Amino acid sequence: MLCSHYIIPGSLDETLKLLAKHAANGSARLVAGGTDVLVEIEHSGKPARTLIDISRLPGLDRVTLENGHVHIGPLVTHNQAVANPIIQQHAWPLLRACWEVGAPQIRNRGTIAGNLATASPANDTIPPLWVLGAAVTLASVRGRRTLTFPAFFQGVRRTALASDEMIVDISFPAPPPTARGTFIKVGLRRAQAISLVNIAVLLDFDGEVVRDARIAFGSVAPTIVRARAAEEALTGHPLTPDRIEQAAQRIQEAIHPIDDIRGSAAYRRHLAGVITRRALAQLAAGEERAGWRGKPVMLWGNTDGHYPAMPVAVDLPAGADISCYLNGEPIVLRDAAHLTLLDALRERALLMGVKEGCAEGECGACTVWLDGIAVQSCLVPAARAQGAAVVTVEGLAENERLHPVQEAFVQSGGVQCGYCTPGFIMAAANLLRERPHPDRAEAAEAITGNLCRCTGYVKILDAMVQAAK
Repeated sequence: MLCSHYIIPGSLDETLKLLAKHAANGSARLVAGGTDVLVEIEHSGKPARTLIDISRLPGLDRVTLENGHVHIGPLVTHNQAVANPIIQQHAWPLLRACWEVGAPQIRNRGTIAGNLATASPANDTIPPLWVLGAAVTLASVRGRRTLTFPAFFQGVRRTALASDEMIVDISFPAPPPTARGTFIKVGLRRAQAISLVNIAVLLDFDGEVVRDARIAFGSVAPTIVRARAAEEALTGHPLTPDRIEQAAQRIQEAIHPIDDIRGSAAYRRHLAGVITRRALAQLAAGEERAGWRGKPVMLWGNTDGHYPAMPVAVDLPAGADISCYLNGEPIVLRDAAHLTLLDALRERALLMGVKEGCAEGECGACTVWLDGIAVQSCLVPAARAQGAAVVTVEGLAENERLHPVQEAFVQSGGVQCGYCTPGFIMAAANLLRERPHPDRAEAAEAITGNLCRCTGYVKILDAMVQAAK
């Protein structure tokens, strides 16, 4: 059970009034992407009293450039940021960090503002925004206030955000044309990994000389840290190998890593030096964008990656029914408002194609399309589907004829034990809606959010390329 009450407000003003109403006892929580909140609720075993779903508030999923400042709305997802031309031009470190978050299905739900509000020192978007000089604007019925990052972040998972406030804007000055930056993350695997260490760098050049240097590390201290001594080693000098080495040596003054299950403090210290050298060498060679494909796979299908706004406010107590369009047909999911979408599809709609492999957004076996966009249904509240269109693997076949991806999986041997197969097929089918003729690298990119328990990725990729033909 996720919550006792689920509310979908129709406007920002209504949202702030709801927060003010519940602020005294802290009984309400905001849900945008839900990729952190739902896992936290499931792990704690304590349902939230009230979830306020802001994911479809109109006009808050936009990026704008105004008076030399980039503004990121509170509902901008990581994938939307990656695809945005303003971010591409002015905030490469942030783009790269957004691209390193989770996998396509997670990036289609998780928001940058949610990453900031969670305030984990391992969160990927905080260091690049820190070096970009970002600030957050918080709103409540009492008014608005804008805080710098040092003022906003107060410790591990602690911020200055009051219980009646919501992040309504993230902004930073557009860097000058002479500035270049990058972001590097090290995890235990190449996708769906929490950072062991990450680094964001922004350097402003005066010809060959570094005029200004900003370096921030994540996952090496209770909060994100600036490496001031390393910055001083670079400022006023050309970015030579000797200067890069001096900066790498000085990072020890800034970081205070811990030992945990993912890595030791000694290993994190070593990695911090390695990625410092790597990041600065990229910038020295002008290769920070090397290998970037330019048009990454989003799993948006034939949509633009933005969810339709909710036309009217909805108030759903626990046990309420959910009305949506499931596999092209209107349906009512009885007594489902307190469930995840995964549980509602299996237990109320009796669709067994969607699988639970992890319930944490790690494996992709529960992948479905929400308003045409691939998401992991274990991290989506069932109530979020109110008035929305949901497609599962059962909805791909037409007139009893398998979808081309389903046929290709059978012909190539991509179907193995079968448990993870529906999730792979949903990702692959949405890839073909997004780009009808993907190459093998794009196919591999599309399934980074899906784990095969039989380790048979070769035949799965064969099937995806074959289906495109």
